[in-house]
Amino acid sequence: MAASLIQPSTPSSLSSKALASSASSLFARSSNELSRQSFVSKESRRQIFAPNSVKCDLPEPSKYLNGKPSIPVLDERTLPKFLESARKEKTGNRNSLTLKLFSGTANPALSQEIAWYMGLELGKICTKRFADGEIYVQLQESVRGCDVFLMQPTCPPANENLMELQIMIDACRRASAKNITAVIPYFGYARADRKTQGRESIAAKLVANLITKAGADRVLACDLHSGQSMGYFDIPVDHVHCQSVVLDYLASKRICAKDLVVVSPDVGGVARARAFAKKLSDAPLAIVDKRRHGHNIAEVMNLIGDVKGKVAVMVDDMIDTAGTIAKGAALLHEEGAREVYACCTHAVFSPPAIERLSSGIFQEVIITNTIPVAEKNYFPQLTVLSVANLLGETIWRIHDDSSVSSIFQ
Repeated sequence: MAASLIQPSTPSSLSSKALASSASSLFARSSNELSRQSFVSKESRRQIFAPNSVKCDLPEPSKYLNGKPSIPVLDERTLPKFLESARKEKTGNRNSLTLKLFSGTANPALSQEIAWYMGLELGKICTKRFADGEIYVQLQESVRGCDVFLMQPTCPPANENLMELQIMIDACRRASAKNITAVIPYFGYARADRKTQGRESIAAKLVANLITKAGADRVLACDLHSGQSMGYFDIPVDHVHCQSVVLDYLASKRICAKDLVVVSPDVGGVARARAFAKKLSDAPLAIVDKRRHGHNIAEVMNLIGDVKGKVAVMVDDMIDTAGTIAKGAALLHEEGAREVYACCTHAVFSPPAIERLSSGIFQEVIITNTIPVAEKNYFPQLTVLSVANLLGETIWRIHDDSSVSSIFQ
């Protein structure tokens, strides 16, 4: 299975750094060519190798300046013949008669990419907002006895998108769908997974209850903030790890393994960063430890590990305001890091994230398209990788009652 991505940024030319939208990723080299270029071994340098990863194909440089291509690139007009034939071979023999895909309004571009990878059309659905803000959903085709997948991340505006998802689920249940799977690339409220102070709500559990009571039979989610969130559901949860897409992209950059260090921006992300480092040539690990020793006392940041003269890759599940990761990057530069990369699955990008990320402290900011990125938020260092193929393959396996975990083995 191939995962699409957008051409990495290069410092010398703004046009080569230009981003496509989450619906965009151009394929221009064969897998064999990429393999020769990305994983060549040199006598004096050992290159990064990411085992058990989802293989990517690099695109040609985008000709758009920080904007969207005028057409979706994941279609027959733009996909190379060798990939088109592989896609047809993979999807042609699968039973799609009872499989239905529907998209909410939160990330229709990603939904379209998933459908195209699977060789299917998105189901017809009418979604409207009334003047008072209420949401109206009507399925415009039969789903009786079908295996239905509803694609809707609960990204900002989180409450609206969550309510829309529940109404979509209810519409399918009342239309006699056999199975309803909520495909939630980004699961909002996942950070509210425990009490940190007295008399707090555990909103992640509440949201899980709402989705279950609405009528969902299964949930498919990407890189949950914490693994225990799966236990909040009383229905099966398939947890897709998108780090394989990022790992394969980093491997294609041909960074010398001995120059690489993986950095956790906080203590809470150590397990995630350790797993990432192990798959990236078993790279060394560094940790940014921040502590506040009392009220009204400035936060103190310390670095555990050595980054001097190295390429530091900061890994997190999401970037919201970018405060933590930006402060961590500044500390890494102070400690002598040669370059700093930021990698995350979910780009929430609440203000002032864009200002912090585009300030020049990062060589590249690598994200995925689980959350759509507005055109106004594009900046030269940003690279967006698509998880459409990963989600599409997972949906096929759920529908076929096949193993999902074997994708990542």
